Amino acid sequence: MAKNKTSATKVSVEAFLAGVPDAARRADAMTLIDMMQSATGEKPVMWGPSIVGFGSYHYRYDSGHEGDGPVVSFSPRKAALVIYIVLGFQGAEPLMAKLGKHTTGQSCLYVKRLSDIDLSVLKALIAQSVAAVRARFPG
Repeated sequence: MAKNKTSATKVSVEAFLAGVPDAARRADAMTLIDMMQSATGEKPVMWGPSIVGFGSYHYRYDSGHEGDGPVVSFSPRKAALVIYIVLGFQGAEPLMAKLGKHTTGQSCLYVKRLSDIDLSVLKALIAQSVAAVRARFPG
């Protein structure tokens, strides 16, 4: 079975963020670290070369594929901040409607800059996503 592309590493989160060229993107990353650390009670850890994750859970699909992933995470990419959260939990849609300027993908929330969105709504989305992951994958 293939190994997961993204796994926890020993790379320093601080060193990674210091290498982000855009100062505003670095500042947004620090805000996300505070929010995600508060929601999970976990310290940030690098997952792969460019994802800052918090906590971990083990999953197994019906296909037999299994692995570990961060409970919640983000990546300060050049085009946008990519926030990896569960979007399908009950009550997500009304929050997403109030969030502000964003786009979504499968379990991804894309935001150009945090000043474009309502941070209290983002905080609620993160907290509820963490609760949904922990409820689905206890242990």
